[in-house]
Amino acid sequence: MSGGTHNSGILERTGWRPEQAGFTLLEVLTALAVLGLVSSSVLVVVSRCVSSATDSALRMEAFELARENMEAILVRDSVEESVDYGRSEKYPDVTWQTVIEAFPEPVNGEMWIRAVCSGEYLDSKGESQKVELVHWIAALTDQQVEQILDDEDLERLEVEQMIPTAEDAAEYAGIDADALALWVENGLVTTRDGQFIRYNIDLFTKSQGDPSAEEKARQVTSIEELAMALRTMQKGANQASDESDGAGVDPLTGVPYEELEKMDIGEVVELLRQKQK
Repeated sequence: MSGGTHNSGILERTGWRPEQAGFTLLEVLTALAVLGLVSSSVLVVVSRCVSSATDSALRMEAFELARENMEAILVRDSVEESVDYGRSEKYPDVTWQTVIEAFPEPVNGEMWIRAVCSGEYLDSKGESQKVELVHWIAALTDQQVEQILDDEDLERLEVEQMIPTAEDAAEYAGIDADALALWVENGLVTTRDGQFIRYNIDLFTKSQGDPSAEEKARQVTSIEELAMALRTMQKGANQASDESDGAGVDPLTGVPYEELEKMDIGEVVELLRQKQK
């Protein structure tokens, strides 16, 4: 009896009742909801870390493959223009491409032979990613450039593209001489002897005298440069045609790849001019 009275006194002092023991259903559900939110956040972070690690590994594989291909080119005694591509046996998720081409050097406009080695893969989001290495191998002499280019194409381009005076260039662009002078100040490129090239003027005409930095970089300083740029474009079309079994349309000219392959340089220039207008 005395023990029961003592326990009752303790209960009265603490305010505790037997029916208050444990958690209510609402408290349990709230705890589970909080735990679920925390767990989902942790899973998202873990998933992102795994995806990032996978993408990093693929990028390193693509870089290693491109580097190996570049090193193989640099140890050769001589090189010639070519385009090779395939899928890596060592890294099945990575495709590779090696391009050796004559190309106008972007600073001084001189013709060089350059090698471009790349590795391409699909990242965790299914988007195509590319690692590309570029090496300028050697400058070409005028004689070597002439050997690469066709004399008839050069003569045709010179007749079609060269504009000797600023007055004629302004008339071709449909502007006055003052506006043309502003274009020159804005980066319109001329030849070393001050002549104008229709291809460059077309780039400015398309953008009403204010082309983007990318469009300005596409300008040329000579007919040889223009011919090489067009040859590079055609080689890209050939490659795209091979990879797509001849299907598809070239985005620059709007012409199917199969037709673009059969055109000469003069026809490609005319297509570009009509497209830009």
